[in-house]
Amino acid sequence: MRSPITDPMTRDEKRAGASLASIFALRMLGLFLVMPVFAAGAGHLPGGDNLTLVGIALGAYGLTQAVFQIPFGAASDRFGRKPVIVFGLLLFAAGSMIAAVAPDMPTLIAGRVIQGAGAISAAVTALAADLTREQHRTKIMAMIGSSIGLVFALSLVAAPLLYAAIGLSGIFWLTGLLALAAIGLVLFIVPAAPPVPRAVGGFAIVLKDGQLMRLNFGVFVLHLMQTAMWVTLPTALITSAGLPMPEHWKVYLPAVLLSFVVMVPAVIVAEKRDAMKPIFIAAIALLLLVQGGLYLFGAGLWPLALWLTLFFVAFNVLEATQPSWISRIAPPHAKGTALGIYNTLQSIGLFLGGALGGWLAQHHGPGAVSLFCVGLAAAWLISAAGLRAPQRRK
Repeated sequence: MRSPITDPMTRDEKRAGASLASIFALRMLGLFLVMPVFAAGAGHLPGGDNLTLVGIALGAYGLTQAVFQIPFGAASDRFGRKPVIVFGLLLFAAGSMIAAVAPDMPTLIAGRVIQGAGAISAAVTALAADLTREQHRTKIMAMIGSSIGLVFALSLVAAPLLYAAIGLSGIFWLTGLLALAAIGLVLFIVPAAPPVPRAVGGFAIVLKDGQLMRLNFGVFVLHLMQTAMWVTLPTALITSAGLPMPEHWKVYLPAVLLSFVVMVPAVIVAEKRDAMKPIFIAAIALLLLVQGGLYLFGAGLWPLALWLTLFFVAFNVLEATQPSWISRIAPPHAKGTALGIYNTLQSIGLFLGGALGGWLAQHHGPGAVSLFCVGLAAAWLISAAGLRAPQRRK
């Protein structure tokens, strides 16, 4: 018999990974297409000259994600993954269409809020865990993370071109159509999910688990830093690097692609050699280095390109390893609930990153954003030191 480490993925596991990665990609492409041009597009609306308001609009998506991730995750434990995912995608599409016709900032924020109400991340990740064996789960999570990274790179190239052609409103319309396309994948391509074991007390069990809560704190910090960076980074590339917005992809695309060259071997080593914790800690330390570098040496084209590349290396490794880690140590009957709490903290980080990043940048300058992120990364590194490496279940 082949050992679990060398046993290859089955056809259904590959199909599940590819289809679920595509669902994430279609949904995230719409979000990412908005991010690089949001501040410029929102600036043309009444109230769009207020950076704090723009930051709230950018992060408002994360606010309702935070509210609905746990209910959606728990509902997927009870009613099944696929129905919950379809319902969430319908909400996301509706919010996109409201944002597309928004005449002012309050309506735009409302559209972003409704987008976030389609909180399917926990259900999709739980379905990925249901359909794959533990020895291949990090690879599946890496496949999902890589698809997100690739569409992010694509969006950085396409966003300025689409913005010039169809404007921010047109991009939101496209976002809604992509969500509807993802529903087709859920219904016709994703393999049928196995039955989920039912039990009571899953929510309380998850909240009392110190290891799970350390991982939840980590994803909160990671996404807070990510959103805060995007409040200031496009402006830095324009003012410090002298790079106009339509050419920002020349920095973003190589940074994302080079990060994959490092991320893929790191994930393979973490999986095959049970080196999850050392690689995890190293990625957090790299984030700390990046934020310190942005604060001290963040002026000019080449320094910004270097720090951004290193950020994506750390970000992609952590995006692959954290949900896999959660799914391994969470109780089987509360996997959706555990991932719901995890994604809730992620969403709170997204919201606070936009709001706090905008406030800090407006009142204290972009350097304050990087310095704040330095403190967050240091706190995460201390917290992560107490994690126990996940053990394979027999």
